[in-house]
Amino acid sequence: MKARPVAIVLVLLLAGGSVWYWRTHATSAATAPGGAPAGGMPAMSVDVATVQAVSWDDDLSLVGTLYANESVTLSPEVAGRISAIHFKDGQAVRKGQTLFTLDAQTQQADVKQAQANEALARANAARTADLFERKFVSQSALDQANATHKVQQAALTQAQSRLGKMQLVSPFDGTAGIRHVSVGEYVKDGTQLVNIEDDSTLKVDFRLPERALARMGQAVGQEIELGVDAHPGEHYRATVVAVDPAVDEKDRSVLVRARLDNHSHALRPGMFSRVRIIFAQRQGVLVVPEEAIVPDGKGSAVFVVNGEGAQAKVQRVNVTTGVRKQAQVEISSGLNEGQQVVVAGQMKLRDGMPVRLPQADATAAPAATPTAAPAATPAGASSAPAKP
Repeated sequence: MKARPVAIVLVLLLAGGSVWYWRTHATSAATAPGGAPAGGMPAMSVDVATVQAVSWDDDLSLVGTLYANESVTLSPEVAGRISAIHFKDGQAVRKGQTLFTLDAQTQQADVKQAQANEALARANAARTADLFERKFVSQSALDQANATHKVQQAALTQAQSRLGKMQLVSPFDGTAGIRHVSVGEYVKDGTQLVNIEDDSTLKVDFRLPERALARMGQAVGQEIELGVDAHPGEHYRATVVAVDPAVDEKDRSVLVRARLDNHSHALRPGMFSRVRIIFAQRQGVLVVPEEAIVPDGKGSAVFVVNGEGAQAKVQRVNVTTGVRKQAQVEISSGLNEGQQVVVAGQMKLRDGMPVRLPQADATAAPAATPTAAPAATPAGASSAPAKP
């Protein structure tokens, strides 16, 4: 029974303290510079941005890789010893130009032997035909002589083909790379000798997400823009020439190939590139900074500042957003050009809450109180204090 009065006293003390705290802080808010009127909630300082209408590119940024228009690594089809190299590393070469010669003494001897055999078979076939005309040999003998001649012709062709393989020529106009062999070295068939690159025209391959196929429309002939790290700030134009007919089931993307002119040789095969596809260009698109968007369970919203000075309040407005890029968000509906939206401190705001803008804070800052100048001392008077 004795504890009950003590509890009642504690409750009364807590209630009285709460009333005192509320009255004290309400009075402070009413008299604070830039604060809300007496009896209202204090104004919160916020940062704002203006809703702008801009020219908006409906685009997509991807990554790609540059490839030479034609690229090949020269390798011998037969084993042999390199007897001569007819180019310098990095030299421009023409189609059909001989680059390597292998020792071909054995192959040359085989060709001479095949030529002799073919000549003998041809002569035998001619004599047999003459004898057949005069009825001295049978049809079977004539057929046998003609067949032998054809076999020797084929043998000569094979020998000449083996001899031809002892010289390696450039298959197209391009630039020779750095060779990996020297004169006198014995190489086996399939050994990589040097790469030839035709980089006057380059191909750029990139993967387009499946969801962007409809936006691209007629892909072939579409112009794209690309840049490379080796030339920051430079932009190059390429044209789409092919689209893979199948979607990759692993990442749900489609391989796209574009082609660009590179006669200046500023770009090199194998470079990493940033690809930008512009699907459409729109004018008067409303945008706000990403920081202004407040996500909720139903969509997105922003806080719009209405009024000026001490009358400024925020209004929560639901908006429909579009494409996001470069830290800006497209606003499809809900806002008008020129409105001010809060970009910092939204999480503490409520609809209808008074706010204080940075400009208002600067205006409301109290002016510095001038320091009173000391009284002038009469001429001849001493500045020392008078003695009693």
